[in-house]
Amino acid sequence: MLYYLFQYLDTLDFPGAGLFQYISFRAAISIILSLLFTLIMGKRIINYLQRKQIGETVRDLGLEGEKQKKGTPTMGGVIIIAGILIPTLLLARLTNVYIILMVVTTIWLGLIGFLDDYIKVFKKDKEGLAGRFKIIGQIGIGLIVGATLYFNENVKINEKVFQGNMVVSNEIIEGDLSMEQPQNFKWVENKSLKTTIPFFKNNEFDYKSLLSFLGEKANDWAWLVYIPIVIFIITAVSNGANITDGIDGLATGTSAIIGTALGVFAYVSGNTVFASYLNIMYIPFTGELVIFMAAFIGACIGFLWYNSYPAQVFMGDTGSLALGGIIAVFAIAIRKELLIPILCGIFLIENLSVVIQVSYFKYTKKKYGEGRRIFLMSPLHHHYQKQGYHESKIVTRFWIVGILLAVLSIVTLKIR
Repeated sequence: MLYYLFQYLDTLDFPGAGLFQYISFRAAISIILSLLFTLIMGKRIINYLQRKQIGETVRDLGLEGEKQKKGTPTMGGVIIIAGILIPTLLLARLTNVYIILMVVTTIWLGLIGFLDDYIKVFKKDKEGLAGRFKIIGQIGIGLIVGATLYFNENVKINEKVFQGNMVVSNEIIEGDLSMEQPQNFKWVENKSLKTTIPFFKNNEFDYKSLLSFLGEKANDWAWLVYIPIVIFIITAVSNGANITDGIDGLATGTSAIIGTALGVFAYVSGNTVFASYLNIMYIPFTGELVIFMAAFIGACIGFLWYNSYPAQVFMGDTGSLALGGIIAVFAIAIRKELLIPILCGIFLIENLSVVIQVSYFKYTKKKYGEGRRIFLMSPLHHHYQKQGYHESKIVTRFWIVGILLAVLSIVTLKIR
């Protein structure tokens, strides 16, 4: 909203109003606003949750420090969601299709998580919302995101078309750099399902190639492949973040690290100069997503102030489902979803540890008559707790691994 106000003031030559046209400036304001909100309002919300006795019910897993967590305020994810939405609504272009998708995703998954937490806390049902209803909700947002990205006319990519020695001047769109760089190519707008494959020289993959046997009709029916893939990614990453949220600060800090890398990708993909220099696909209007991701990072860091060990508040499913979904949809929007196994490696290994543990237990019980385990406990962070590592040491080391994976993901911009 403020963006449109200052856009109008700029037409009146109001001093300083033009700054709001710059993505980097609005992103900086966004992260500051988000941090201030989560730090200042976060404490008040935590006090409210305590007064209403909205506390965590802890299952006895035999872990050190477990009993001390009982009664800690939960549903704190509302702090993160508000910290993301308020700066975004104030500073971003609300007509931007990508911003609309991110806002809808945040609210949608936040409501599913909120309903799950509500049932656990107020209905005293430890199982919360039935798993099938969570899946239905995740499929629902996957359908919305997939259909929008496939059918919306504003979702396009620009590809380079080289013209020998011909020199073409490129106009900078959605960026902070206003200079023009003469090059022997031009940008050609194209409605495409291409995405980025890391580490490959010709690092682009078109989903419609999966239906190449249909010939010319492949383009018309590609949505049958694309939308289910989008649903799978959103469901997997959302649940991965949920599983990772098992010890103080782990999911929050990891999400902030992932968000920083995604913010870099969005900025370079939405700027013709950087896209040209890095020889990556230019995706018009995705630069605006930097404002959203700045708010996301600020909200995670601000929430970490209260969520780090010993946690004063837990985000609950209200926060964890939303964080995972946001990361998934953001990566899909900027055509970096195939980087998720690397960038979200912490979520992946946490998810896999549960799958491996359960599968091996069932297999050995069927074969030997008794279930055996690979890990002392799953998800993986509980395995290390059982080994005697302190929570803060586990979280810090997971963050270090997360930073390494984020750096590796960014490096893929040049390593092919």
